[in-house]
Order: sequence, then C-alpha cells, then structure tokens
Amino acid sequence: MKKSPKILIIDDEAPIRASLREILEYEDFLVSEAEDGAEGVKLAGKFAFDVIFCDIKMPKMDGLEVLGILMEKGTNSRIIMISGHGTVETAVQAIKQGAFDFIQKPLDLNRILLTVRHALDQGQLEAETERLTRKIQGERSTAIVGESTEIRDIVALICTVAPSDARVLITGANGTGKELVARQLHELSTRHDGPFIEVNCAAIPSELIESELFGHEKGAFTSAVKQRKGKFEQAQGGTLFLDEIGDMSASAQAKVLRALQENRISRVGGEQEIEVDVRVVAATNKNLRQAIEAGEFREDLFHRLAVIPVHVPALNDRRSDVPLLVDHFLKAICEQHGRVLLDVTAEAMEMLQNANWTGNIRELRNVVERLVILTPKGEAIDAERVKRFGALSD
Repeated sequence: MKKSPKILIIDDEAPIRASLREILEYEDFLVSEAEDGAEGVKLAGKFAFDVIFCDIKMPKMDGLEVLGILMEKGTNSRIIMISGHGTVETAVQAIKQGAFDFIQKPLDLNRILLTVRHALDQGQLEAETERLTRKIQGERSTAIVGESTEIRDIVALICTVAPSDARVLITGANGTGKELVARQLHELSTRHDGPFIEVNCAAIPSELIESELFGHEKGAFTSAVKQRKGKFEQAQGGTLFLDEIGDMSASAQAKVLRALQENRISRVGGEQEIEVDVRVVAATNKNLRQAIEAGEFREDLFHRLAVIPVHVPALNDRRSDVPLLVDHFLKAICEQHGRVLLDVTAEAMEMLQNANWTGNIRELRNVVERLVILTPKGEAIDAERVKRFGALSD
C-alpha cells in the first residue's frame, strides 16, 4: 500500500495552520503542526517529513533561521517558505539558503497544491537517482570476491602491478570478471583520479572503431558534422580499457600499435598528431596466440599489450568461492530491491556450489537475483526453490 506523504506546517497563526491542514488532508496528506520555529525544528528532527511549510515572520525563531538550521542538519525535506510580508529580497534569500519555493499570503489553493506536487516529484526523482547511483556503484564495484588460491594470486598480482604504468592483458571466458580486474588496476594506480574509459571492441562496427578510438575531424566522413574526441583523448591521464581486443579490425590494430609505440594519435580525417598519456589495459575471451597463427591478430600488438598477462579462471575452477560470491550478491541485491537479507539453507548453497556455471559469475549473479525476487518475504532460499527457479546446468 502506498504511503501518504507527510507534511509539517510551521506557523504561529492558528487560522493559517488550520486552512493549510484542511487543504492538505483533503488530498490525503498526513499533516503535523508546529506553532513556532523552535517546535518546528524539534519535530523536523524527530520525524521525516516530505514537505515543510514554514512561515517567515514568527516569534522566538523566524523562518529563515529555521530554514538555516534544517539545511545545516542535512534535511531531506522540501521546505516551502510562506509570508504575508514577503519581498523579492526575502524570497531570493530563502531560495539561496535552500528553500524549495516561496509563497506569499494570502495562500492560493491551486498554488499550494501545485507547489507540493512539484516538491514531491523532485523528492522522488532525487531518491530514484540516489538508488540508481547506489545500484551502478554496486554493479561496478571493484571488489574482487574470493579466497581461492587463484583469486589470491590475481589480487596479489594486481597490487604489485597497479602502481606501475605497465600494460596488462586480461584473459578469461565471458562473465569471469575481467572488467573488475581492469577497474581494480585503475583504482589502485597513481591514475585513480583520472578517467576510466571502457571500449567494447566487439560491440562497435569495424568501420566505426577507428573513429571511436581516435576521434574524427569535422567532414571526415558523411555523418561527421562536427569534431569529436575519441576514447584515447577522453582517457587522458587515466586508464583506457579495451575489452574484447581480439575482435578489433586489422586497420584499427595497426593504429593502436602506433599509439602505444609513440604515445600519439591522429583523428580520422586529421593531420595533426596529438600526444596522449594513457595506460592501456586490454581484455579478451579469445586465444590470441591462435588468432596470431590464423593471421587475425598482430603479433607485435600482442607483445605490446601483454607486458603483464592476467588470466581470470572460470567459476567452475574456483568453486570454493561460490558461497562468498552468493553472500556478496545477496547483500547487494537485497539492498537494491529493498528486501531484508535472505538466508540460504546449507543444501541450497551446496547445490549452487556444485552447479555447472557455464556463464560464470555473471550467470551466478542472475540466478541469485532471480531467487531473491521469487522468494516470499520471511522465507529462506532452500533447495526446492533453487531446483524450481535456479535453472542450473548439471
């Protein structure tokens, strides 16, 4: 059931409070009152209000002082200032201090309801933005979860290599966590304050990959209506992550090799050379040595990229990490969906640990999210539920 928004009215005039209460309660809002600023501050500190109406001219503590205190305390409420003695200067001052809006008395019914709706909409938008930010941060977390020998070795290698500018080639099957390794290398490097720019070479058509990487000048081709910086320039001072490097076209490979050799690039259609200061980390799910033998990948580029090789094992090769990964994903997914942390029975965990994870960590995360969504409140994830909804391979 949807909760009714909570509104606080701070005004020393009882008739004003009564009028506002009548208007707002008619719209099914939950209304509280305070007859002066001090009481309003106390109530706002004790309860979470979506919107606060605050008169400016009051005894004991005026409205601007109330506004200042609430903003200093980091309130999430939208504060609407009201006054019968308002001036443009007062309104500007209130907005500068953080008020959502300013309404003059006598109060207009339509203006009040419209302002409240706008305030609630903005609150919901900011809450959704914060939720999505947390979700993205969680999904892009650089934490590498696991205590298996393979993962310990990878983490140790990352810690050793990250502070240098050595190029790293990360290999492993799809879904093993190659991007996490790349992000961890960036976060632990001296470039961590710079950008981390990712390019999925397999997702970009071969005819566009050069423009994507190196940018283009206006008029370089039919749709080049203005100059555009490529990923190398965007990653200046940071890390450029070339994912699925094995799918890069031959002409793009040649240009990347030159960029790595000379630390210079040229935009498509341009003659000027541009210096770039970028650390390149590459990843692939292909066997590049076989690709070299087949004439599909340049051997000289391979040696430029694979100064430090890192192989990320398949989940089936590190089954001891499955319980840790399940716990990690459970916490993140339950928080994301606003659920209380679910328990997993020993039998269910054993089934998950022994499953055939052809899709690796990505598949495990999807299964955990599915189980969280389909497990009723108050129940644990048990073996029967894993059988029914896990869709696990033998």
